[in-house]
Amino acid sequence: MEKYLDKSLSAQERAEDLVSRMTLEEKASQLRYDAPAIERLGVPEFNWWNEALHGIARAGTSTMFPQAIGLAAMFDEVGLHRIAEIISMEGRAKYNTFSAEEDRDIYKGLTFWSPNINIFRDPRWGRGHETYGEDPYLTATLGKSFVEGIQGKGKVLRGAACAKHFAVHSGPEALRHEFDAVCNPKDMNETYLPAFKVLVDAGVEGVMGAYNRVNGEPACASTALMDKLDEWGFDGYFVSDCWAIRDFHTAHMVTANAEESIALALKLGCDCNCGNTYIHMMSAYEKGMVTEEDITKACVHLMRTRIRLGLFDGGTPEFDSISWDCVACKEHVAASLDSARKSMVLLKNNGVLPIDKRKISSIGVIGPNANSIDALRANYFGVAAGYTTILQGIQQECGDDVRVYYAQGSALLADRIEPLARKNDGISEAVICAKNSDVVVLCVGLDATVEGEQGDTGNAFAGGDKIDLLLPEAQRDLMDAVLAVGKPTVVVVLTGSAMNPLADRADALLHAWYPGQEGGKAVADIIFGKVSPSGKLPVTFYETADLLPEFTDYSMKNRTYRYAENNVLYPFGFGLTYSEVSVDRASYRKEGVVTVTVTNKGEYAVDEVVQVYIRSEESEHEVLNTRLCGFKRVSLARGESKKVQIKIAPSAFEVVDNDGRRFVPGGEYSIFAGISQPDELSFRLGKPRCKKLTVNI
Repeated sequence: MEKYLDKSLSAQERAEDLVSRMTLEEKASQLRYDAPAIERLGVPEFNWWNEALHGIARAGTSTMFPQAIGLAAMFDEVGLHRIAEIISMEGRAKYNTFSAEEDRDIYKGLTFWSPNINIFRDPRWGRGHETYGEDPYLTATLGKSFVEGIQGKGKVLRGAACAKHFAVHSGPEALRHEFDAVCNPKDMNETYLPAFKVLVDAGVEGVMGAYNRVNGEPACASTALMDKLDEWGFDGYFVSDCWAIRDFHTAHMVTANAEESIALALKLGCDCNCGNTYIHMMSAYEKGMVTEEDITKACVHLMRTRIRLGLFDGGTPEFDSISWDCVACKEHVAASLDSARKSMVLLKNNGVLPIDKRKISSIGVIGPNANSIDALRANYFGVAAGYTTILQGIQQECGDDVRVYYAQGSALLADRIEPLARKNDGISEAVICAKNSDVVVLCVGLDATVEGEQGDTGNAFAGGDKIDLLLPEAQRDLMDAVLAVGKPTVVVVLTGSAMNPLADRADALLHAWYPGQEGGKAVADIIFGKVSPSGKLPVTFYETADLLPEFTDYSMKNRTYRYAENNVLYPFGFGLTYSEVSVDRASYRKEGVVTVTVTNKGEYAVDEVVQVYIRSEESEHEVLNTRLCGFKRVSLARGESKKVQIKIAPSAFEVVDNDGRRFVPGGEYSIFAGISQPDELSFRLGKPRCKKLTVNI
């Protein structure tokens, strides 16, 4: 038996043997994302490019979960692990059945280029909704859960996750191909790198580079970044972002041609090229720019991953049995609904919610996102077997008992619905709808045709980014008109990012993100009180973009809750429920365990998120405010009290100095335990004050 077929050997040994049997040309061909077959060695064609951000994407039917930012709002690492398991099961089922049909096309492999663990540092970034928010700890914790759910814990990987985009990458989209993200050592090691290290430590199989430069070096060929991966002991594969290596010589101008770009990327550790630059690999070799050893090393890394996926084992019993039946099955769709319910954040409620159907005879559902499938699915999406829009969810819940009126009211972005009509042609119908309703649900926001990745949106004016934090003008006009009617109004905002909807006159404000295929049912379940809202903001909501630093400034000064100086509309970690949960006691054991007692004093069973924040009171290198260092979602019945224990990692006591050095300064620390951030605004908006503990290290 050839060594590469011997399952008793390590993946490294098997990969080295397999690659040793290849010709130089064959090895070079395997460094492309669309790697061709090598039939004489039993190496099938393999396409590395697959997407699994919130469900298997771009390959037909799959279960579609809320967008990543909504999954982050659950503050639920256990729940996210289960979601990732479902995604990888559906991915393996698709791979099994597609391969049986000899279909090895793009988006049909087992290397999933997810999660996106970039820090959502600026709410204008169009791709921010692909991330887990603005906080390094939350991002790292959720990213680790996602990776472990995708990959499993066996010797054979169920799927291969990929941490992207390494590393300092969060817009602007329109400049990403030529932009140099300048980052100081403190911000680099305090904010932008920690989540990547945690995922490498967790065994993530892939890392993807970014389009931009970082401190002058292309992110896909950065000595500083690649040295970090070596320092952390990364032993997976590295892939470029798609066509990013071409940018070296066409946009960044750090090389003169494709061969020079290949040499720079390959020698610094970019194993796989998403794009077409590596098709010139043999030309670079013939010109002496790369060696056979360079090509061999990269090929071994790639074959090692395929071996870890069990692709040369003649079948993997634990995964071959995952059949097509699991794709979009009832259990998985139920998990999508559950996650949508948990993700939605109630920002305001004067008592109008939950709506008692017995006390109304009519309800008006208004707005461009009320009956929109695009607003459910976000970007990097698959095709759900069915969708429930907000209008449909409310109609299903009301049945014949309550009359449901509907008016679109406005276009999403344009100033009129019908091209030949006058401006604001839908507003009169919306006003009529509101006047005839006992209560109004106004559904506004954006979708991924407006905010998203450059080239994937119709947002030509900002490359997929937002220019401000406001609703489009047509929707602002619609909101003004509907709220002026004076009926009890619930505003539901569907966006992937922070937004100020200027909804002061609304009775309730629910932020629903892009909630997945069952989003409309989840909204109905919340507004009619079947479940209490329980999501928390994974990003800071600001009052205005005018007070934010320049978008191109990667300094953390006055960015995110850790460094915010002003301008906060709704704080990170904030979210209301339908009940009153008190924080009765908190204590700290020097083993690093915080114990918090919480009691549900209200009338509704709820989920709450216990949150723990920390700050050094003596180090000049501490963040301006506080840092999240632990959280746990807890279910509380009416009247129930629970003790919740949260382990605080030793790294929580570290600070980062201006040289990027991470260390424990010792001395006095404040630890805050509660169900929000320990800020005055969260208290004024309705959350109880956190308990403050003083700890000396």
